[in-house]
Amino acid sequence: MTAFYTYLFFIDVKQDWVMAVLRLFLLIVVTYHVLKHVRDTKAAIGWIGFSWIMPITGFILYFMFGINRVTRKAQKLATHRPWHHKFAKSNFNYTVQGHFYPLAKVVESFTQRALLKGNNIDIYHNGDEAYPVMLESINSAKSCVFLSSYILKSDDIGRKFADAIIRAHERGAVVRVLVDGIGSGYFYCPIAKYLKAHGVRIDRFMHTFLPWKMAFINLRTHKKILVVDGKIGFIGGLNIAAVNVLSKSPKNPVSDTHFRVKGAIVHELTEAFLQDWFFITSEKLDDENFFPEVKEEGDMVCRIITAGPDSDMEKIKYTMMQAISLARKSIRIMTPYFLPDDRFLSLLCMAAIRGVEIDIITPEQSNQFLVDWARTINNKLPLRYGCKIWLAKPPFNHSKLMVIDRLWSFVGSSNIDMRSLRLNFEINMEVYHEKFSEKIDDFIILHRNKPLKLKELEKRFFLVKLRDATTRLLLPYL
Repeated sequence: MTAFYTYLFFIDVKQDWVMAVLRLFLLIVVTYHVLKHVRDTKAAIGWIGFSWIMPITGFILYFMFGINRVTRKAQKLATHRPWHHKFAKSNFNYTVQGHFYPLAKVVESFTQRALLKGNNIDIYHNGDEAYPVMLESINSAKSCVFLSSYILKSDDIGRKFADAIIRAHERGAVVRVLVDGIGSGYFYCPIAKYLKAHGVRIDRFMHTFLPWKMAFINLRTHKKILVVDGKIGFIGGLNIAAVNVLSKSPKNPVSDTHFRVKGAIVHELTEAFLQDWFFITSEKLDDENFFPEVKEEGDMVCRIITAGPDSDMEKIKYTMMQAISLARKSIRIMTPYFLPDDRFLSLLCMAAIRGVEIDIITPEQSNQFLVDWARTINNKLPLRYGCKIWLAKPPFNHSKLMVIDRLWSFVGSSNIDMRSLRLNFEINMEVYHEKFSEKIDDFIILHRNKPLKLKELEKRFFLVKLRDATTRLLLPYL
C-alpha cells in the first residue's frame, strides 16, 4: 500500500512538473509574439497580463482572437492591383487648392487614390427612396453587377434584390455578391444558398468554423457597395432588409442615408469591390468592360477611402481627424454610435476651444443597449469643452455623415466608434462640393432634437455610472 501511495505521489509530481513547463512555454510564446506583432500598447499589456495570470487560457484566446492574420494575407495580395492603372492618371484627376489642400494631400498619400472631378451624387433617404433606384439599376445591367453588403436579409426586400441579381446573371452579366460572414448569418445564410442555387457567384466575407481562424469572427466587412456596368455606383450606410422601408412600418425601423454616384468615381468604387473580392476568393477580375470610358456627369470632386485591419493605417479615422484639425467654422457629425478613442475626442475638444461650432447627433436609443451605456462616459469630455451632443428622436437613424465648414463632406459605411475605425473593413467617400455639403449639413441640423447636458450625466445614480464605466471597457469590441 505504501508503494502504491509513493507511486501516486511521483505521478502527481511529474504531472505538476509537465504542466509548469507547459505554462511557462505558452507564456513565453504569447509574450514574444505580442511584443513582436501587437502595435497597440494597451492591447499588448492586456494580452501579456492575461497570459501571465492564465497561461493556457490566455494562449488559446490570443491564438483565436489576438493574432491579426488579415494583415499577413493582405500583404501577400497587395501586389495584385491590376485595376489601379486604369484611372491612376485619368483626365478627371483633380488638385485641391486653398484651405483643404493639406487634407487632400494627406489622404492621397495614404490611400494612393486620386481625387476625381466630373461626378454627380444623388441623395436617398431610407430604403423607401434608395431600393427602387438600386433595383432599377440592377434590372438594367448589361455587363456587370457587383454587390457588397454587411446585411442582405432573406426577407421580401432581400428576395427582390436576389431575383434582380439572378435575372442579371441569366442575361449574361458578370455578377459577384459579397456578404459579411456574421451580419448576413453566421451559422446559416439563406440568401447565399438561394443565390448559389441559381448559379450566382456569392461569397461570405472571412467566414469560417475553424478554431484556428476564429480571429476572423471579430473582423467584419461593413461596406455597402453596388456597382452596375462600371457606370453607376451606390455607397452609404444602407443595408438590404425590410426594416429599412419605413413606409411599411416595420417592428424595429431603421432610418438611413444612401448615395448614387455617376462619373469617374465609379471606377474607384469598382476597384474597391474587386480588391475585396480578390482578397476573399483570389479570383482576378480584370475585364475592360468593368472600367468603361467615363464622361463628365457633374461638378463634384470625390475620392473613395477604404480602411480595415488589413492595413497599418486607420485611413478613415485619420481622414476625419485631419479634417477636424482644419475646421474653421463648423463640424457636424451624425453617427449611430459615437464611441471614438481619446485622440479623436481631443481633436474635437481643441476645435471647440478655438471657436468651432460642433454638433454631434446620435440616436436617443440605438439598436445596441451596450453601446448606449458605454457612450455616456465618452460624452463627458466633449460636453465639458463646448461640443454639443444631440439625441435624435426615433426611428433609429443609421446614417454616417460628417461635414466640415459646409464645404467638405464625408459619407459612407463607417461609424465613429473604435470597432468601426479599427477592426471593421469600411468604405467612405470624401466630397469637395459646397452645395452637396450644405444639403448634408442641413440634414444633420434637422435631426438636432434633445440636447445632452453634462449636469444630467453627473446626476445619474451611482450604480448606473458604474454600469456604464464597466461597459466602456468593452469599447474596442462593441
